[in-house]
Amino acid sequence: MVKEIVHDPILLGMESAPATKEDLQVARDLLDTLVANKDTCVGMAANMIGVHKRIIAFDNEGTYMTMFNPEIIKRLGPYDTEEGCLSLLGGPRSCKRYQTIKVQWQTAEFQTRIKTFTGWSAQIIQHEVDHCDGILI
Repeated sequence: MVKEIVHDPILLGMESAPATKEDLQVARDLLDTLVANKDTCVGMAANMIGVHKRIIAFDNEGTYMTMFNPEIIKRLGPYDTEEGCLSLLGGPRSCKRYQTIKVQWQTAEFQTRIKTFTGWSAQIIQHEVDHCDGILI
């Protein structure tokens, strides 16, 4: 189900709790909401729809992907960039990102995965993991 986007920086600034199997519907709602906003958004975290759980959904090179409890475990190649955010009003903001990241997460079946991401996908994941950590750009 498509959910309303949260714009309150106080709510968005709260750290998210670990996701559990009981949060599978939250992930479906998050993906539905991302797809509904695909013209202006490439990734979302659950707190953007008002649920403080560590779940992200994003466009991974043309295929939507959902991660439960994502953690960035390695970062390489720092660079400065600007990003916008569907939840935050106003224009793009400056931030630091990494060209290559290694991420550990769980699938919808709660199986642990580890993968290295680069480029645009890496940037999106970093933005959404920041949301999970209560960090706003």
